[in-house]
Amino acid sequence: MKNKLLTLLLTLMSMIASAETIGVGIDGIYYNLVTNVKTAEVISNANVGYYSGEIVIPQSVTYNGEEYIVTSIGDNAFSGSSDLISITIPNSVTSIGYGAFGDCIGLTSITIPNSVISLSGFSGCSGLTSVTIPNSVTSIGNIAFSNCSGLTSVTIPNSVTSIGESAFSGCSSLTSVTIPNSVTTIGNNAFSNCSGLTSVTIPNSVTFIGDWTFSFCSGLTSVTIPNCVTSIGESVFTDCGSLSSLTIPNSVTSIGFSAFYNCSSLTSLTIPNSVTSIDWYAFQNCSGLTSLTIPNSVTSIGRWAFMGCSGLISITIGSGVTSIEEKAFSKCSELTDVYCMAENVPQTYSDAFEGSNIEYVTLHVLKGCKDRYKAMVPWMYFKDIVEDEGTGINDIKEFSFSEPFDVYDVSGRRVLNCVSSLNGLPQGLYIVNGKKLLKK
Repeated sequence: MKNKLLTLLLTLMSMIASAETIGVGIDGIYYNLVTNVKTAEVISNANVGYYSGEIVIPQSVTYNGEEYIVTSIGDNAFSGSSDLISITIPNSVTSIGYGAFGDCIGLTSITIPNSVISLSGFSGCSGLTSVTIPNSVTSIGNIAFSNCSGLTSVTIPNSVTSIGESAFSGCSSLTSVTIPNSVTTIGNNAFSNCSGLTSVTIPNSVTFIGDWTFSFCSGLTSVTIPNCVTSIGESVFTDCGSLSSLTIPNSVTSIGFSAFYNCSSLTSLTIPNSVTSIDWYAFQNCSGLTSLTIPNSVTSIGRWAFMGCSGLISITIGSGVTSIEEKAFSKCSELTDVYCMAENVPQTYSDAFEGSNIEYVTLHVLKGCKDRYKAMVPWMYFKDIVEDEGTGINDIKEFSFSEPFDVYDVSGRRVLNCVSSLNGLPQGLYIVNGKKLLKK
């Protein structure tokens, strides 16, 4: 009996709940009216299919003598309304739904009121040239402005804490963007295919950068990654062919799959001592790199990680590396010197240096390690294997400092200016007065 009563009660509640929403058309705009709370949501034009011309959404509507406050614009409400040329949104609206104005190509500008908190709905509005997001907005939702190809500028306020997946993807005319210090997460593909974007500064508040975030931003020349980011995810900067300089902060511990794939203009790269792993394809086809130092903190170098880095002349492999996977340094055809600081020979695939002409390359190893490398594939195939005294590398303990000097890393970047020691620097290879110094 109790079960029957419960079933009947649930059925009645379901009927009451469904009766609380009424779909109506008022003055050419369609709404879902929520009768128990007296609110209205703008919905798609069920009878005509699309909206057109100039639309003014009222702050409230009256139905059967009762007033309903318009609080939201529903998912896909104006989607595909290509003849819509302007829209006025009242201050009563707090949310703009997914795809609400999708593909409204006739819209050239829009004013979003200060009442809006969540924003997601302007994808494919190719006529939009600029947008100002009000301080009331706390999150920019998934595909919010994706493929707004005419958008040249956007202002993101300090109230925003997250930028959703593909939020600005395909905004090919966007040349610059300022991400405020309030933002903590940037979703997957957030700025992918923004080919006009030339520079971006990611604030220190950001702790997470999603996969493919800046992929295919072919105009991007420089980027600053904040100190709170711990990993560079999958394909984040894939095919950023103009990216020439990059600083990876000491907070980063891993460099993900295809992270900098095809960044052919990248000429200098500093991998910090915090990084422990470099994933598959991470720097494949970065043909502009001429030298590379992998720090002692790295233990594994993934498959194809530096394959096709055809401009590399020298590679320094840190003492912590224990494994080098398939074709990690394949097709690095300009190599002349490889410095391996590992006392124990890393477990190395036989094709790790395939196509890199290692029969003409000199391998430099630590004192007492030559025979170990000479006995192992593929190391045995290098032209020469020489120990410390033949490498031009000085142990810092054996080098005397007579006067202040500048310190450079092997990529030519100055890391210390007018100093008398290498104190404070992590382990690695440095250049002082034209001499290579190994700090152990």
